Amino acid sequence: MRTAYFDCFAGASGDMVLGAMIDAGMPPEDLREELAKLNLPHFSVTTEKAVKKGIGGTQVHVHIDGPEAYQHRNLSHIYNLIEQSGLALSIQENSKAIFLRLAEAEAQVHQTDIDSIHFHEVGAVDAIVDIVGSVIGISLLGIQKIVCSPIHTGFGAIESAHGSLPVPAPATAALMKEKPVYSTSVKGELLTPTGAAILSTLSSAFGPMPEMTVRQIGYGSGTADLEIPNFLRLFIGDTEGKEEKDEKESVVLVETNIDDMNPQLYDYLFDRLFDEGAVDVFLTPVQMKKNRPGTVLSVLCPPDLRQKLTETLLKEATTIGVRWRTENRVTAQRRIEKIDTDYGAIQVKVARYDGKIINISPEYDDCKRAATQYNIPLKKVLEDVRSMTLQHIHHIKDFPGSA
Repeated sequence: MRTAYFDCFAGASGDMVLGAMIDAGMPPEDLREELAKLNLPHFSVTTEKAVKKGIGGTQVHVHIDGPEAYQHRNLSHIYNLIEQSGLALSIQENSKAIFLRLAEAEAQVHQTDIDSIHFHEVGAVDAIVDIVGSVIGISLLGIQKIVCSPIHTGFGAIESAHGSLPVPAPATAALMKEKPVYSTSVKGELLTPTGAAILSTLSSAFGPMPEMTVRQIGYGSGTADLEIPNFLRLFIGDTEGKEEKDEKESVVLVETNIDDMNPQLYDYLFDRLFDEGAVDVFLTPVQMKKNRPGTVLSVLCPPDLRQKLTETLLKEATTIGVRWRTENRVTAQRRIEKIDTDYGAIQVKVARYDGKIINISPEYDDCKRAATQYNIPLKKVLEDVRSMTLQHIHHIKDFPGSA
């Protein structure tokens, strides 16, 4: 499994995450090409080499060219921006999940609801670029799993739109609840809300580096000069052993029976559940008492999200009771490949089990755009991309499961 390990000995910020990815091998031009799909004006992205305390890395700069770029945005504005982009659906969903966590943290700090939150620094163009760009980087680098070290937060105070705040900032502290953090004598804000949101949302585990064969190493530079090297270090490699055959995990299945809900509400409910971290949501027709046709609404989720998704069901659906149970599942290993095809670059999910490729799934939205652009049947685009993906994989010696 292609795994990324973020070593946060000097904290983390959005631009440090991007810098580490570029330093580890993500082409900056590919990042810019994907970010352009946001149709977001007034910004550009540049990179430069940085050396701190004798260590070299990459610094990313997001340049903006107008005061309107700093406008305050609420969650729905940012969602609309992402949803109306040409980005792959998986990138859209992960980006929205990060902003949702930010909104929830801000709402907790200000003791209000997420719809009332207006992002200030976080809503600026540079933060949108950092967050969406980081998710793009995960896809471009083929990363399937993210593990993060305990994070160095720094200490002291910072100035913000709300005045002087303690370090870590209240939103940062809320985002890192139940995650391992620490502070030393290094003064300043090492962990920003944007960095905390990215890593706390995308990381599946926190702790020491897992056993892995390291393929790439990158250093993303922060802007401040500290008494320690101000870098976020990124290791990318392949884990081995039993985990390479299959991915076993425990999940929770939350279910409820419904026979009195307007069917139009299901679409909105599905979006809410997926946004909040559901792995899968599905409906099953059943016959209920008094011979009424009904529906079993099933939600599959990680164990730590059971309570949250249960509350969503009780609030958004007409049910008055929810049941749940823990189950085990095995998933195939998955990796996103960006394939250069006759229709342009298209993202493809390649799944394998026990070292063998078992499925090739081109990104639907990418293929749909290609079919429309070239006036070709969608089914032909899908077939051609699958064939080109097989040829591509056979030329990659280090692709897991390739000959």
